Amino acid sequence: MNKKVVLLVEDNPDDVELTLRAFRKNNLLNEVVVVSDGVEALDYLFNKGAYADRDPSIQPQLVLLDLKLPKIDGLEVLRQIRTDEQTRLLPVVILTSSKEEQDLLQSYTLHANSYICKPVDFNRFSEAVRQLGLYWLVLNEPPPTWGQGEK
Repeated sequence: MNKKVVLLVEDNPDDVELTLRAFRKNNLLNEVVVVSDGVEALDYLFNKGAYADRDPSIQPQLVLLDLKLPKIDGLEVLRQIRTDEQTRLLPVVILTSSKEEQDLLQSYTLHANSYICKPVDFNRFSEAVRQLGLYWLVLNEPPPTWGQGEK
């Protein structure tokens, strides 16, 4: 059975808590792995560093990626995800406070699956998370070998 893990890449603890609260409020009970910078995100995805012993057959069903991250920014994380054969099809949703046109354009140029500006109001944010979860974790059909540890 494919375990539907969500990788949340977010450096702001308040935004992490809001996202986790929104998941709980909307009965999205998937495991959410939280990493706080780009290096940690890549280590998780590619089984390096602190995540070297992570089960590589359990890949995230979805990555929620902030752009403004320490160490390695979100655009570079996305670039590395898309250039690796094992992760290039991984659904990546940019979840950021940036409304900069350049960030939006670069995200889609690097093949982000979606770009969502974080609503400031919790109820609107919660609704956005509900819709994200419903689509990406329930309705969306991933590639046939996704999460099976196959290349």
